Amino acid sequence: MTALPMAYLAGLVVLAFSHPFLPSWRWLAIHLLLLGAVTNAIVVWGAHFTVAVLRAPAPPNRRGETARLAVLNVGVLAVLFGALVGRPWAGVAGAALVFTAIAAHAHWLAGRLRAALPGRFTVTVHYYLAATLAIGVGIPVGAWMLVVDDATRPRLTLFHAHVNLLGWVTLTVLGTLLTLWPTVLRARMAAGAARAATLALPLLTTGLVLLGVGLLAWWRTVIGGGLVLFVLGALTALRPAITAARARPPASFATWSIAAAAGWLLVALAVDTATLLASTGPEAAAGRFGIVLVPLLAGFVAQVLIGSLSYLLPVVLGGGPGPARRRIAILDRNWPQRVAMANAALVVFALPSPPFVRITTSLLILAALVQFLVPAVRVLLAARR
Repeated sequence: MTALPMAYLAGLVVLAFSHPFLPSWRWLAIHLLLLGAVTNAIVVWGAHFTVAVLRAPAPPNRRGETARLAVLNVGVLAVLFGALVGRPWAGVAGAALVFTAIAAHAHWLAGRLRAALPGRFTVTVHYYLAATLAIGVGIPVGAWMLVVDDATRPRLTLFHAHVNLLGWVTLTVLGTLLTLWPTVLRARMAAGAARAATLALPLLTTGLVLLGVGLLAWWRTVIGGGLVLFVLGALTALRPAITAARARPPASFATWSIAAAAGWLLVALAVDTATLLASTGPEAAAGRFGIVLVPLLAGFVAQVLIGSLSYLLPVVLGGGPGPARRRIAILDRNWPQRVAMANAALVVFALPSPPFVRITTSLLILAALVQFLVPAVRVLLAARR
């Protein structure tokens, strides 16, 4: 199960070398990352953190989780296959399976929450449930766009992208960082961190709802209000993380990747706000949304996923503290070069530049991904011997 996100990341590497032969490669790249790697990571690690923060007993077996992941991945592969061969209804069927798996995951989360005693970090599971509601709305919209192409498409595209990226992904990340960030830093949690997360969640969810309604109706005042609330919520949730980092600065690949991802999230939100509010209509906004996707996908989503996996994989593979430290050391190898190279390349790639510069920087970003995948696969294979 822990290898599923890395399988989709490996698919991205394959796509990078074969994309000249695929007309829909950009769509495939986005969905390999978000629907494949990230969604699997959220379902797998969301279950792990839910059990941990609720102090619930581990399930007696993992048959339910295995079934959910099987349905999810059959659906993901069907969506990708449908786009690859031009069979939209195969994609719709796949989207229905993904929706079923996410609904089952939400039901499992709600059941664990109802059975748990009130706790300090219960708010993390509230973030997860809010995230599942967001993608539960986003999936049908994405499925609809596979078979219908009319005048509403720009609005639906913007809605689908924001609900999934800010709802499913960002809410999950912010809820998880409450406990994961100080653990990765090996620092004490900042005072008031749980309260800050609790205060941030209504701001984030209200902002997301207003943003979604504003995008569908193209009410720029509502869009602006939703973005302001969402940004305020993100800053509120991240403030304790900044306090913890000041007390114990990041000093590993995982910590620097997660910290860089948080910075790119704020950059992406600023660019998104400027782009949406400056656009004369949804068509113009959808056409310019590509400049938001670079910092949001490569800067935030990919880095927070890889950074988190760099810490979590060595720990959950078992064997005690000694093997975990050795695995972390393998995944941390050359980490200053990797973090610096990836983020410098992202900065250059995001700026207006000639084609040869963009090709060079994209290859550097790809090299950073390979530098994670190769040792991660080695760690997984060694743990299974």
